[in-house]
Amino acid sequence: MQFFVDTADTTEIKEFVEMGILDGVTTNPSLIAKSGRKFLEVVAEICALVKGPVSAEVTALDTPTMLKEAKVLSKIAKNVVIKLPLTTDGLKACRTLTDAGVKTNVTLCFSAAQALLAAKAGATYISPFVGRLDDIGQEGMGLIAEIKQMYKQYPAIETQILVASTRHPRHIVQAAMMGADVATIPPSVLRTLIKHPLTDRGLESFMADWKKTGQSIL
Repeated sequence: MQFFVDTADTTEIKEFVEMGILDGVTTNPSLIAKSGRKFLEVVAEICALVKGPVSAEVTALDTPTMLKEAKVLSKIAKNVVIKLPLTTDGLKACRTLTDAGVKTNVTLCFSAAQALLAAKAGATYISPFVGRLDDIGQEGMGLIAEIKQMYKQYPAIETQILVASTRHPRHIVQAAMMGADVATIPPSVLRTLIKHPLTDRGLESFMADWKKTGQSIL
C-alpha cells in the first residue's frame, strides 16, 4: 500500500521524504489556507519535493471553471493530480480530464454508489472519507471493504482506492489488510505509526547496557 501524507506543510513533507516512506501528497483548500501561503506556490514546492502524485484540488463548483483551473494546476508539474469533488459537475470534469490523459482524484466519497460512479467517470483515485463516517456513527472502513469488493468484480476498473480522513493507526492497518491501494495520512497520525512504547523501552535498555561498556563506535 502506498503512503501519501495529507498536508501542505513542506517542512513536514521533506522530513517524511527523507525517511523514505512517502509515495505522494494530498492537499485541499483547508490545508492550503492553514499554511498561510499562496496556493500555486505551495503546490509547486511540494511537487519539487515529491516524485510521486501530488493532489491539488480545484475550488470551482461548475465544470467549465473546474477545467480551467485544472489546466492551470496541470502546468505546475507533471506529477500534479487534479482533485475534484464527487458532484455532477465534478464527474463531468473527471471524464473530460481522463479522456485528455490527466490524472484525477475524486474526493469526498461517502458511499459505494458514489465510488462506482467515479470509476465509471474514469477517476484515477477515489477518496472515501473513513474518519468522517466514523464521526456520524457509521463504519468508515466498512465502506472501503464494499468498494474493494465491488471493484474486484470488474477487472476493467482501474480506479485506485485512496483511503482518506484517516484518524489513527488502526485505520491504516485495516486499509492495508483490505488491500486498499493508498492511504493518505495526516502528519500527526503518520508519526504515531512510528511510535511504540516497547520500542522506546527497548532502546533505553540497549543504550544503558552500551554505556556500561565504556566503548564508542567512533
